Amino acid sequence: MSSLFAFLHHMAVFALVAALAIEFVLIREPLTVSLARKLIAADMVFGAMAGAVLIIGLLRVFYFEKGAAFYFSNIPFLLKLALFVLVGILSIRPTKEFLSWRSEVKAGRTPVPSPQKMQQLRGIIKLEMLALAGLILCAALMARGVGSLA
Repeated sequence: MSSLFAFLHHMAVFALVAALAIEFVLIREPLTVSLARKLIAADMVFGAMAGAVLIIGLLRVFYFEKGAAFYFSNIPFLLKLALFVLVGILSIRPTKEFLSWRSEVKAGRTPVPSPQKMQQLRGIIKLEMLALAGLILCAALMARGVGSLA
């Protein structure tokens, strides 16, 4: 059962990273109705996968693997958790923006955010990508037993 949850956790993480990478690439293009629709869809996948990663990850920490005491006494795990929360907080603004485009997109019109708004969204998504890279590094360190407080 532990292996199944590890597999599901990794698949959800890969899907989350893929969805954010899609956003990262698409947000650089000139906005069209089709592109806005793709950004909205990618962000929905990103949000769903973030929820899946969180739920499956918590199940792994508390019911499988090495137990909560091991994880909460591991510095890379704590950093990984903090980076995940940071990504979640950072993602709020792009998600709100993309959701605000839905009525325009549904009507077949291209949303018209300001160039400054688009630049801010690009910057936020770039920060999310960097935080995810740090999170992956922490996962690798944790898997190798680096940083235990015990």
